[in-house]
Amino acid sequence: MIETDDFQVGCTVIHWAYGLGEIIQLDEKELFGSVHKYYVVKINDLTIWVPSTDEGDFSLRLPTPAEDFKKLFELLASPGEPLPDDRLERKTLLAGRLKEGRLEDICLVIRDLAFQNHIKKLNEQDNAIMERAKKFLLSEWSAVLAIPIATAGRELKELLG
Repeated sequence: MIETDDFQVGCTVIHWAYGLGEIIQLDEKELFGSVHKYYVVKINDLTIWVPSTDEGDFSLRLPTPAEDFKKLFELLASPGEPLPDDRLERKTLLAGRLKEGRLEDICLVIRDLAFQNHIKKLNEQDNAIMERAKKFLLSEWSAVLAIPIATAGRELKELLG
């Protein structure tokens, strides 16, 4: 479980569904007769309240350390693995990877969809997943390595070949 002392106001965090943000406040709210603690996270023009404890998947994490990006770049440049031909099965697999929220899983989604695109054109759903994954990756890449998103995007394109 995530406890409120894991993250502090001012911490840069990654939300599994919304991406890179900053904790701007710790808050308590009463819900169904009990008080719950929340992180108030600002993500671009969106403010969300994230429970400080979660029963299921962790919804917040710290950004990936800069030294781990070398392994991620190797993963992105490695040969992609075939994805299921069935659209629903493919969507379920990719959505599950994205929900994990780890940058490694996001890189796998991008790498494998890029590989899929070399075999046959991606459908609208696959393109949407690819764009979402790229947005997550590039925002974290840019923030952690202190480079412009456009530069990270060019480097990603080179890695994917």
